[in-house]
Amino acid sequence: MDWGLLLEYGWVLLVLVALEGLLAADNALVLAIMVKHLPEAERKKALFYGLAGAFVFRFGSLFIISYLVDIWQVQAIGALYLLFIAGNHIFRKLLFKKPVTDEANESGTEAAVNTKKGGFWLTVLKVEVADIAFAVDSILAAVALAVALPPSGMGHIGGLDGGQFLVIFAGGFIGLIIMRFAASFFVKLLHSRPGLEIAAFFIVGWVGVKLTVITLAHPALGVIPEDFAHSTIWKTSFYIVLVLIALIGWFMSGKSIEAHKKENPVREVDQQLGK
Repeated sequence: MDWGLLLEYGWVLLVLVALEGLLAADNALVLAIMVKHLPEAERKKALFYGLAGAFVFRFGSLFIISYLVDIWQVQAIGALYLLFIAGNHIFRKLLFKKPVTDEANESGTEAAVNTKKGGFWLTVLKVEVADIAFAVDSILAAVALAVALPPSGMGHIGGLDGGQFLVIFAGGFIGLIIMRFAASFFVKLLHSRPGLEIAAFFIVGWVGVKLTVITLAHPALGVIPEDFAHSTIWKTSFYIVLVLIALIGWFMSGKSIEAHKKENPVREVDQQLGK
């Protein structure tokens, strides 16, 4: 690959890692509280086994999606799903105006109650199922970002270009690492800048728009020119808007720090992960 292609692939990977981190923060808090009833040594094992199983799921589902990604009906379903989860999350946050970590704490508390009587392997299973549910959003977003990348010349893995597949796989793998080892950093970031969570879901919705454009440009539909979805103008516009969403989320949430001073979700994550 030439330098221009490497920079484009590297930029998409960087966006995926940032998005994975923001989406994984609350998820990590939920998983941490799900295992809090176990002894400390078993907590780490439960998270490890649960996330290992989720890793296998991510790889397998990505391989399957790679064969289906060119089917316009699948693209349309993925676009609608991303737009729905983004709109639903943003609507609930803006309507109820709950602090960024409240929902995670409530979900985690409920999960802890539900798992309190469960044994080690039942907890592992629930951690795995929870992470699989969390993974659907990020996998679809990653696919939508990567399919517009130019061919890398690295052959094919499944039904995707090798470079595209590796970018999506790397983003998902890094997402799991973030959920296990860098959770407290992203929880702290969202704790101090709660607007970033809404910004992350605006980005998810914007990625849904990108997948909608790809769907409408599909040769079987031809609603818009096929070349437009891969044009420099559209790609540039997409990433400019994406960066603007992130910047607005960052600067619009600075005043909320004082409102959450007494909460300490970072310590909660660190304690339950055995740090």
